[in-house]
Amino acid sequence: MKINLKYKIIFIVYFVCCCFSISAQKGFRFNDVNKKDQQISFKLINNLIVIPIEINGKKLSFILDTGVNKTILFNLSKNDSIGLNNAVSIKLRGLGNGDAVDALLSKNNTFKIKNLVSYHETIYVILKDYFDLSSKMGTTIHGIIGYNLLKNFVVKINYKNKKINFYNPKTYVYKKCRKCEVVPFKFYRKKPYISTKVSLDTIGEKMIDVMLLVDSGGSDAIWLFENSKEDIKTPKRYFNDILGEGLSGPIFGNRSRITKFKLGRFEIENPTVSFLDSASTHNARHFKERNGSVGGGILKRFKIWIDYPNKKFTFKKNGSFTKGFNYNMSGLDVVYNGKKLVKEEVIKKFTDPYNRSIDNSNSVSFITSFSFNFKPSFKIKNVVKNSPAYKAGLQVGDVILRINGKPAYEFKIGDIIRKFQERDKKKIKMIVDRNGKKMKFEFRLNKSV
Repeated sequence: MKINLKYKIIFIVYFVCCCFSISAQKGFRFNDVNKKDQQISFKLINNLIVIPIEINGKKLSFILDTGVNKTILFNLSKNDSIGLNNAVSIKLRGLGNGDAVDALLSKNNTFKIKNLVSYHETIYVILKDYFDLSSKMGTTIHGIIGYNLLKNFVVKINYKNKKINFYNPKTYVYKKCRKCEVVPFKFYRKKPYISTKVSLDTIGEKMIDVMLLVDSGGSDAIWLFENSKEDIKTPKRYFNDILGEGLSGPIFGNRSRITKFKLGRFEIENPTVSFLDSASTHNARHFKERNGSVGGGILKRFKIWIDYPNKKFTFKKNGSFTKGFNYNMSGLDVVYNGKKLVKEEVIKKFTDPYNRSIDNSNSVSFITSFSFNFKPSFKIKNVVKNSPAYKAGLQVGDVILRINGKPAYEFKIGDIIRKFQERDKKKIKMIVDRNGKKMKFEFRLNKSV
């Protein structure tokens, strides 16, 4: 079955066809030299951090991704168009099996996030939106930013209240914290890697050391590269799946669980894990020490201080730490399908002379009119073969009208994902529109691993 929307959006970006060098970037600074910190709010969607960024005067939405060393723009409509400076054509390659893709490289762009500013930012612009990430997230996502935003600050991410604080590393003083764990990291191509431990059922209770990319741009809990180390093999219980879309095509692997993940003193039981094959991760394995990634499914369980200047992370567990790990047990990949016009009943409420509502069992309500409003729509993009939804007869392209009696437009994409993750054997009833015909389906979620 497919774990819906737990997509890894890291890119192992390098030049395939270009013959120029890029000067060092100064990166973001406080616009007010006397400023010592800046707080911004973010949206948390499918374990991913979405922040507002102004580029050359245009407001856009970006994923904050510690797993990328370049700023990548991949979704610009006519309404979102911005002026790009000094653009030249290049080729880019990333995770997946496909060929390199066409892109632009643009220098000397101005980025602003409240009081944070950079006047000499380089952007990599992918000319075709290969990922369709906005439909998967249910909101418009224009790109991804990582190293250049983080490198000059101590950055505190609070997943619970959805706030990020940027601090001047020269003046910031860490508070004493007995419940915190400080984890040093090493950079490789401007991406942070930490040493952790995992336990797999293929090797008993033994804990093995693994080097993982800290990847806030991946919504899965953990990725492990099969055979990147002698002991790293897919556990006994698993299912094969397309794990997501990379810059160079689909990313394939196996979904499973491991018995334990250890980050410093913190131990997490039975997290979900994806094992990636060598073909999909060929470019990612250039760093020989790397065994995989730790993503948003783990990171959201902590308050995190990211300290690039001093090469260390500080972790403090939050209220989500002990929550279980779930995955999509339906086999459905559901995406946002734009807005459609919905006819809704407007019911007039009657009151007595004292302005009290007449709503007892003896009262009669009358539908006096209808209203027409644009509401979000969702459709099925993929159905995993032999999954519960597949066996029930649901098909790619079906537009979802109702889920368990509730109109689909009353959901957000994250609500639908959670509905498919709730519990094993939960009954799901769906009404869909298939080529203008309403059809009913019913199935039960199935926990494979």
